[in-house]
Amino acid sequence: MNPASIIGLVIGVAAVIGGNLLEGGRLSSVFQPTAAFIVFGGTFGATLLSFPLRDILKAVASLRDVFLDPRPDPVPYIEEFVRYCGIARRSGLIALEMEISRIGDPFLKKAMTLAADHMNIKLLRETMEQENMTYETEKRRIARVFETAGGFAPTVGILGAVLGLIHVMENLTDPSKLGAGIAVAFVATIYGVGSANLVLLPISKKLINRLSFELSVREMLIEGVVGIQTGLNPYYLREKLKVFLEEKGVSG
Repeated sequence: MNPASIIGLVIGVAAVIGGNLLEGGRLSSVFQPTAAFIVFGGTFGATLLSFPLRDILKAVASLRDVFLDPRPDPVPYIEEFVRYCGIARRSGLIALEMEISRIGDPFLKKAMTLAADHMNIKLLRETMEQENMTYETEKRRIARVFETAGGFAPTVGILGAVLGLIHVMENLTDPSKLGAGIAVAFVATIYGVGSANLVLLPISKKLINRLSFELSVREMLIEGVVGIQTGLNPYYLREKLKVFLEEKGVSG
């Protein structure tokens, strides 16, 4: 699990609810089904209108990366490259075919396969960098789903507040209905602003940060494969990749 994401979400929600209780409010006062229906339903509808269903489904699936899947550790990759480099220097690139079949990372597996097939180094680098660009475009599009929802939520919250005030105005002669209308008005605003700033926008930012990390690791993988193909000394390759990670600010 990703403790930072879970702890951050819990602290953010708890701070709002706890602040309300410290001010003498009741927990039930911030739970309004009508306000929740307006804000969350309206936000989901507007987001669904903005993106293809495929992107929405991928965005939902990406929540696993935010809350459950820790960032990949690049250090084991470096040690694997050292081992691959040693094999290639002793027996040639063709000897890596058995190792390639055991690689789980699809990106690394493709790069190693191209290297074992003696693809031109420049062409190999261009091919894998183009795959990186495609990967980045897709991941940024998924992150924009949450960013867009975070932009809609406060506005829909204001819409819910206006609807609540309309309900209040329509029932000025009936004091018993005024409280419910006012509650919906204010709670809808809380739901809109709170969901945007405590959940949706942070999730978008988390996905972008994770993407930046993954792209740096992928760039390291390209450098590692090119190093193997050019016949670098395994220990020199290790130090080169370590320096690369330090320059990129990447650690496991």
